[in-house]
Amino acid sequence: MDSLNRSMARANRPDNTGREIRLVENPDVQWTARDLEAEVTAQGETRAAALAALDEVVAALAGEAGHEPTDEELRELGVEPGAAREQGDELPDILK
Repeated sequence: MDSLNRSMARANRPDNTGREIRLVENPDVQWTARDLEAEVTAQGETRAAALAALDEVVAALAGEAGHEPTDEELRELGVEPGAAREQGDELPDILK
C-alpha cells in the first residue's frame, strides 16, 4: 500500500466472463469497484459490499435486475408519480 492507504486488485468473475474489475480502497475507508469494460463504478463500506453493488449496477444495465420505481419511491425522491410517467423518455431540462 502506498501513503494514501490505497490498494488495487484485479479479478475475473468465476463464470469466466473475463470482466476486468479495479478495486480501490479510498482514503475515507470506503471501497470503490469499477468494471472497466462496462465503464461503471460502485462503492461500499467493504470490498465485498463494493463488488456486490457493482454486480447490481452491471446486472441492471444488462436488463437483468432493477425495477420500475414505485409511486412511494418516486415521492420519497420528491417526484410526482403522475408527472413522471407522463414525461415519457424526454430528459428533464436540468439533465440536458
